[in-house]
Amino acid sequence: MVAPVSVVIPAYNESLLIRETVGALRNFQEILEILVIDDGSTDDTGTVAAAVGAAVWSNHENLGKGASLNIGAALARGKVILFLDADLGETAREAARLWEPILLEQADCAIARFPKARQKSGFGLVKKLAHWGVQHYGGQRIAAVLSGQRAFNRRALEAIFPLAYGYGAEVAATIRLLQKGFRIVEVDLAMSHRETGRDLKGFLHRGRQFHHILRVLAGEALK
Repeated sequence: MVAPVSVVIPAYNESLLIRETVGALRNFQEILEILVIDDGSTDDTGTVAAAVGAAVWSNHENLGKGASLNIGAALARGKVILFLDADLGETAREAARLWEPILLEQADCAIARFPKARQKSGFGLVKKLAHWGVQHYGGQRIAAVLSGQRAFNRRALEAIFPLAYGYGAEVAATIRLLQKGFRIVEVDLAMSHRETGRDLKGFLHRGRQFHHILRVLAGEALK
């Protein structure tokens, strides 16, 4: 049987963790290919990823997460497309539980639900906006609506392609899937990645998230 899973990993300046993330996935028989979309990194993310067996596409400049996911999805050949963040490290191995319900045809999309964060980050505004938007426009509450760890069958992903701009990609994808009647399941996984704190960098990141998600919801309101 041909390995059915394509893994797509958008990465920007992740040379410290991309080796572990890709390495944690290499021995799964279900994986056909690991595609790292190097989003204009200024470090050696792409070189490190290629050295541990990933196929690397390098953007000529930083295009953002949504654009990188679209590039990866367009390149992917598998019947299941799995999106993962680059900073999961060895916990990326948990992703095997995301493609299981897709291969068993129990769901069209599976979303990873992380353990509770180890530290406080912001004030919850981004999550509240995302939860409200998905409930209002999609008609269902999805707890892990911001999670970037998602598996799709090809039919579902093609139905919502292309994905939205920047950090609004996950929220827009969730809304579109629900509006089109696709089945979403959430899976509790022992994954971890870099957490943003209550510092300037963290607040700037969450500010960009909020802005991108607001753009998505504004687009829904204008339909």
